[in-house]
Amino acid sequence: MKRTQRKRKEQLFIWICRAATWSAIAILLTLLFHVMREGIEWLDLQFLDSFPSRKPERAGIKSALWGSVWLIGLTAMISIPLSIASALYLEEYAPKNRWTRIIEINLANLAAMPSILYGLLGLAIFVRYFDLESSLWSGSLTLSLLVLPVVVIAAKGSIRSVPLSIREGAYALGARRWQVVFYQVLPSALPGIMTGIILALSRAMGETAPLIMVGALSYIAFLPEGPSDPFTALPVQIYNWASRPQDEFHGLAAGGIIVLLILLLTLNAGAVFIREKLQRYKS
Repeated sequence: MKRTQRKRKEQLFIWICRAATWSAIAILLTLLFHVMREGIEWLDLQFLDSFPSRKPERAGIKSALWGSVWLIGLTAMISIPLSIASALYLEEYAPKNRWTRIIEINLANLAAMPSILYGLLGLAIFVRYFDLESSLWSGSLTLSLLVLPVVVIAAKGSIRSVPLSIREGAYALGARRWQVVFYQVLPSALPGIMTGIILALSRAMGETAPLIMVGALSYIAFLPEGPSDPFTALPVQIYNWASRPQDEFHGLAAGGIIVLLILLLTLNAGAVFIREKLQRYKS
């Protein structure tokens, strides 16, 4: 009797999970269908190669698109070396004591913090204290703070998963510790590290709140020429268009969402491709 009740509860739980999963998929498909229906008619070369305008028929995402490219490029340059170096130190060199456990707990907490808090932190430190104003430096440094804990955690997990036999074999052949870390451990952990990096950068590309807090502009009719220039980004431009009352701007926002989704899917596909290539090379 008890066994039958357990099976019924198990089946009920499975059906609840299935219903929740398919409900989420149905909602997502509904949103995608609505975005595609509203925005597909606005996608053309003029939309990609024009600056924002108060006239919907002349508006485009050129400055926002290149601003996002600048932002993600600078964020990658700042966050990738720092995160990999931090993960290597915490996993291979740092002593396993109370302080390292506190650091790891804080990393987990920082990875779960709302992005708006990073925006406030970037506003206080980079915009006001360091006087970087509303520049690409402020935006990229703020996004680097956002993705740094996520990448460190992903890199630590990949480094920890490297078999101990690889380290012991390298030591047995007379390799020094830094040679074991850089020539054996890091290449073996690189597929997981790269996947975590690209997924974290994908999250940064879709963030709006931190960029608004550091002063990303909603209207720019020029392209940034350097990290010290003001900027806008695709999420900010989409938010600006979506807040307008005219239906035409809602269509432009949907077109911007489609472009952003294409960029995110490209990054995610790149993560899968790089992981497969590195795993084949490693094997």
